Amino acid sequence: MTSIPHPFIRDLGDTGYVEGVYSLVNPQLAITRQGKPYLKCLLRDASGEIAARKWTFDEQALGPLTSAGFAHVRGNVQRYQNQRQLIVEQIEAVEVSAEQMVDLLPASKRDLGEMFAELGSLLGSLEHPGMRALMREFLGNEALMERFRRAPAATSLHHAFIGGLLEHTLQLLKIADAILPLYPELNRDIVLVGLFLHDLGKTMELSWDKGFAYTAEGNLLGHTVQGLVLLRSLAARVRSSGEELPAQALLVLQHIILSHHGQLEFGATKIPSTPEAIFVHHLDNLDAKTAIALAQADRASIDGPIEPGLEFTERIWSLDTRLFRPDPLA
Repeated sequence: MTSIPHPFIRDLGDTGYVEGVYSLVNPQLAITRQGKPYLKCLLRDASGEIAARKWTFDEQALGPLTSAGFAHVRGNVQRYQNQRQLIVEQIEAVEVSAEQMVDLLPASKRDLGEMFAELGSLLGSLEHPGMRALMREFLGNEALMERFRRAPAATSLHHAFIGGLLEHTLQLLKIADAILPLYPELNRDIVLVGLFLHDLGKTMELSWDKGFAYTAEGNLLGHTVQGLVLLRSLAARVRSSGEELPAQALLVLQHIILSHHGQLEFGATKIPSTPEAIFVHHLDNLDAKTAIALAQADRASIDGPIEPGLEFTERIWSLDTRLFRPDPLA
């Protein structure tokens, strides 16, 4: 069997019975006002995602669901605060094959090969021979690049789909390429290479064989540490080949990896402390948060006027606000 019959999430109406296999995103226990546990999660397939709740839930069932990453679900769609949600009647963990996951995991709408070629072209414009040699070492590592082409950029926030890391990285390189002429004192090579490297550790931090999840290394080390180790390893190969790779260039690239989250409470090991690191941090934040806002506003699902009082999303913790969803000029 190469696919799993199920109603695609994009085709679900505002009401109706649903039965099928879906990818589980962030399943967790929550507590009702009456103090009873319930299941809170997102259900996802290649077409989109929908919030789901199971009001009566055995806490011991959470482990198998989390481990499997996929579940057979029965329930009913309803409208809540002008958005669809699925009220689950039954849910059980299932295993799926790699072929079946094509229908169950979201993927970039862009061709992965085309994006990778565009990224290679931008990195091919580097000027310093040491930076060019470093990028040849990375781009020539086919096992690493295969993971880079397919990895999501996150499990549930921004660019959480197959090819998401590549799409996010390419978007950042294109934004930087457009803006850097306005800041001629910034080192273009350092910025572009720093953007390419900043999230590359996610190729090891995340897995996508059972939905999107963190690996053991991801939970224990995180992508910044893994990216730092990877950079040092491949930089050593460049130097052993006789190419010049200035020590300070390697130092500031490592700093960009460790500081791109911006603040210590958001996961940065160090506060950005070079002009290039500050630039990289803000571009990364711009693309990530804009992608989150567009996904949560989900303007494509708005069909006609929204009822008064329902124009806003629930509070989105990663943005620390509720979003006004409509495009006022649409």
